[in-house]
Amino acid sequence: MDEALNKLSGYLCDRLGAKLLGAEVALGELTIEIARDDLIEIMTILKEDSLCRFGCLIDICGVDFPDREQRFDVVYHLLSPWLNQRIRVRLKTDESHPVPSLTGLFPGADWYEREAYDLYGILFAGHPDLRRILTDYGFQGHPLRKDFPLTGFVEVRYDDELKRVVYEPVKLMQEYRSFDFLSPWEAMDSAIPGDEKAGVARERDDKS
Repeated sequence: MDEALNKLSGYLCDRLGAKLLGAEVALGELTIEIARDDLIEIMTILKEDSLCRFGCLIDICGVDFPDREQRFDVVYHLLSPWLNQRIRVRLKTDESHPVPSLTGLFPGADWYEREAYDLYGILFAGHPDLRRILTDYGFQGHPLRKDFPLTGFVEVRYDDELKRVVYEPVKLMQEYRSFDFLSPWEAMDSAIPGDEKAGVARERDDKS
């Protein structure tokens, strides 16, 4: 399998030239890196080239690196049933620059792109209906970003007086506490009942 993937990697290096930013075969998988603006052209080649024939879009997902200028990796997984090969295509983008939508080339990209938008806030230019797909109405933020708070921004509850579901800012009933699990008894103001017996037994053992 690695031999076939290395052969494919070499072919793509020759075919794409400088537009191929990187290629690596690892753990039986080929990963290529491209620029955001070259996505449609390169995906068309991967789908229609007789030596590639990656006609199935398996998945689109995001990865968040908040300390990086282009904080998101957008990752595409393609399958060629005819050649029994898989390829991973990866590109970088940020919060304000949209990635070209693949819905015209792979209609199945529709919900995958909506999911990446919903969970990461990645924008897709040319998508026919880019709106949330997994989170609830009125949800704020994008929950798979590394800087998204664990509690979220809005909480949902049923109001008995209004007889409907209401959305309110999150209210924490208590402050977060810092625990030191290496020394759990340091916060004790007094000795634990029974400790005096342990002290007597320890002294008796020392004498013996």
